[in-house]
Amino acid sequence: MTTMPISFEVNAQPVSAEVEPRTHLADFLRESLRLTATHLGCEHGVCGACTVLIDGQPARACLALTVAVDGAQVRTLEGLADDPLMSRIKQAFHEHHGLQCGFCTPGMLISAWDLLRREPAPDEARIRVAMSGNLCRCTGYQGIVRAICAVAQTPA
Repeated sequence: MTTMPISFEVNAQPVSAEVEPRTHLADFLRESLRLTATHLGCEHGVCGACTVLIDGQPARACLALTVAVDGAQVRTLEGLADDPLMSRIKQAFHEHHGLQCGFCTPGMLISAWDLLRREPAPDEARIRVAMSGNLCRCTGYQGIVRAICAVAQTPA
């Protein structure tokens, strides 16, 4: 198999590797870097469980080829561990029962972080639209929406 050299940043750390051109970013993050917060759900870009930030924008890691992020900055949930906004979001998810099985949670957290970073005070309707690309089979979204609303309504 042919491999290609790549270099990019993951969670502000330089990464260089030889990868097969067909390797998806989610597989590379999980298998090569052991960053397992990036979950694989549908592997078709529909469920949002694999959402990461590529150059600051939410993206589906199951659709992105690793060779395509050569030179980019990738941020996973692990890379947001010390972020104050993410800490508030995680606490709100806990307090408002925004998680159950946890499978969708990493993608939900990253999508919520991105929304609240761009729009610090979205209303419930805006939150529901922004989170519509992330599927949850457990909570019915009520706890997730309540958690994001709580963060939006509480000053930092």
